[in-house]
Amino acid sequence: MSGVIVTDPPKADAKDVEALAGFGVATVSEALGRTGLLGPGIRPIQQGVRVAGTAVTVLSWPGDNLMIHAAVEQCGEGDILVVTTTSPSTDGMFGELFATALQRRGVRGLVSNAGVRDTQELREMDFPAWSRAVSAQGTVKATGGSVNVPVAIDGQVISPGDVVLADDDGVVVVPRERARATVEASEAREAKEAKARAAFLDGQLGLDRYGLRDTLRRLGVEYRTYEEHTGERS
Repeated sequence: MSGVIVTDPPKADAKDVEALAGFGVATVSEALGRTGLLGPGIRPIQQGVRVAGTAVTVLSWPGDNLMIHAAVEQCGEGDILVVTTTSPSTDGMFGELFATALQRRGVRGLVSNAGVRDTQELREMDFPAWSRAVSAQGTVKATGGSVNVPVAIDGQVISPGDVVLADDDGVVVVPRERARATVEASEAREAKEAKARAAFLDGQLGLDRYGLRDTLRRLGVEYRTYEEHTGERS
């Protein structure tokens, strides 16, 4: 497998990245039209952490972390490393030593479609990671791959410089050119949810706020008393 290492790709504006960091993954995905999610298989190794950064992408051979070593050189302040393989792999391609090198360069976290190891150490050093698997299985450094090219995880394309947002709910990717619009859509969604939250605290039901009683009627859903439904007296 040959490959390419692309240097200095354009990145989303840092102000938009920081703004998106203020929203949850669910909010941003909804603001994108319920798109951008990497899927439920990519899970955090920690809890209570949210990070946002710009993607540095890696395409590796399964069980081979050579290209992660190459990618470290391309990483800088505010980046998130995104790793995937040419075919499914759960090997522990990433661990504490990689995190040490990346943290030194200002990288905010890892998203991997393969496995990670040294998870206790990663948590202790506050280097967040989201991965397909946790595995102590080691890897080799023998096969070429690519850095900073478009990659795909669960059908979602991640291009270098896109915004990656990750929290307890998973990971969402915002295309670089849509970052500003997504910030604005997320702000609007949060404002709408704040009004709904206040209404629910005041006792209003979602059935009434969202006009769902008409939806139930249109779908033929009926209200019946227990006696009507069972023929029994309560």
